[in-house]
Amino acid sequence: MKTFDQQKRDEKKMLRRKFRLRRRNQDHFDSAICQAARDMVQNKVLNHAVVGLYWPLADEVDLRSLQLLLEQPVALPVADGQGGLTYKIWDEQMLSPDGCNIPAPTSGPSLKPSQLGMILVPGLSIDRSGIRLGYGGGYYDRLRSDPTWADIPAWVILHSCCLSEPLLPRDPWDIPFSGWICEKGAGRPSAETAS
Repeated sequence: MKTFDQQKRDEKKMLRRKFRLRRRNQDHFDSAICQAARDMVQNKVLNHAVVGLYWPLADEVDLRSLQLLLEQPVALPVADGQGGLTYKIWDEQMLSPDGCNIPAPTSGPSLKPSQLGMILVPGLSIDRSGIRLGYGGGYYDRLRSDPTWADIPAWVILHSCCLSEPLLPRDPWDIPFSGWICEKGAGRPSAETAS
């Protein structure tokens, strides 16, 4: 008989497959999502604050053009391959594979939470309470478990077909995100489901 934790892991695994399939061939919405993200940043982030982006993996919304379009400086996450995540400024420097083999800045200091005005995070899904379904590595969960990182507005970037109507499985360490940005615009967790 499976334990509750095993059942939750199995459910998340099934949901990851489901939402990966849903987001396939949705890249025709990427420009609308990128514009919605740009609007959000320009309306909510002061010019001196850094915006945390991400390097897109397969079928993730590609926001890299924001590096050139935003007035704010941008940063990319740098994973150590052991569960740790930091952000470094993304400028004209060459990128190299980080600990998870994702292109990332290698020079310069890691940014402090106080230097970031917003973080845009990829996601397979998010529910109406702001709980995100990622790939299962826990990098963003560990980063946001630090209250100084959790205080930074963090928005999940995804296609609207990946918004989950039922609540997603939640672990004790899950911290709700500020909201989501999709081709239909931005949304926030509803007050009655957010905790």
